[in-house]
Amino acid sequence: MKAIVQDVYGNSDVLQLRDIPQPVPGSGEVLVRVRAAGVDQGVWHLMTGQPYLIRLFGFGLKKPKVPVRGREVAGVVESVGTGVTRFQPGDEVFGTCDGSFAEYVCAKEDRVATKPAGLTFEEAAVAPISAVTALQAVRDAGQVSSGQKVLVIGAGGGVGSFAVQTAKAFGAEVTGVCSSGKVELARSLGADHVIDYTRDDFARAGLLYDVILDTAGNRPLSVLRKALAPRGTLVIVGGEAGGKLTGGFERSLGAPLVSLFSGQKLKGLVATESHWDLEALTTLLEAGSVKPAIDKVYALADVPAAVAYLHEGRARGKVVVSI
Repeated sequence: MKAIVQDVYGNSDVLQLRDIPQPVPGSGEVLVRVRAAGVDQGVWHLMTGQPYLIRLFGFGLKKPKVPVRGREVAGVVESVGTGVTRFQPGDEVFGTCDGSFAEYVCAKEDRVATKPAGLTFEEAAVAPISAVTALQAVRDAGQVSSGQKVLVIGAGGGVGSFAVQTAKAFGAEVTGVCSSGKVELARSLGADHVIDYTRDDFARAGLLYDVILDTAGNRPLSVLRKALAPRGTLVIVGGEAGGKLTGGFERSLGAPLVSLFSGQKLKGLVATESHWDLEALTTLLEAGSVKPAIDKVYALADVPAAVAYLHEGRARGKVVVSI
């Protein structure tokens, strides 16, 4: 089968299209014929091995432990391993795995769910990580409720585009923060107000928000707290700023410590993966409360270009690979 493989850490030019053996599902796994694979920021981190902190988390010190890139997937179950009871060959599924930039991939049974009805494979493939992360940020970490004022920073990106819609589905009044080129997207997703950060500074506007969801990862806690209500909640989703060692994750680590001396709740979100949240997400997707926003679709051979485009920060919503 064909797959996107890398032997060393580096930029997108280390990604190569190769023929490799088709995987065999082990106990508790399903073999999925990949129809589409989402491109998330984690792909870039695992490709470059940066921040270096992730190498200590078991992803490989000197080279990637898993050579095939890609983690979001949607496709058709080809076969199942021993002990699998939730799926059978022919089922359409979506979820997470290791190595989705390939024609076939093995996924753990508890990391996939039935593909939402009415969605294309491309639409389903961009949701398992980005939309689930947004769901956990809104529902769990932010505990957003009806009538609250919610600020989503990075409203035009992968997680942010889902966070705007999810917060709206929970009854919030949502303000999105994004660049000029993504303002119309944020509005189309249902944001009640949109702030173009190239023209206006939300931290100096004098408005306070009950919940701030920061999916952009490049503003100090002190700046974010200026726009947060005295008893408000800040949720930091990942980190894309900072040095090669921690990559900005120190904000997430330091946020709970600051909370000890403030009435504000400051949290760093580490998203988890399970079929339970995929099924909860499916309810929102099938109801039309949340709709995937796809900017560009790439072929498998063009994955290096897809990853590079996403990392440039210009993507309006999600980028997907169609296989």
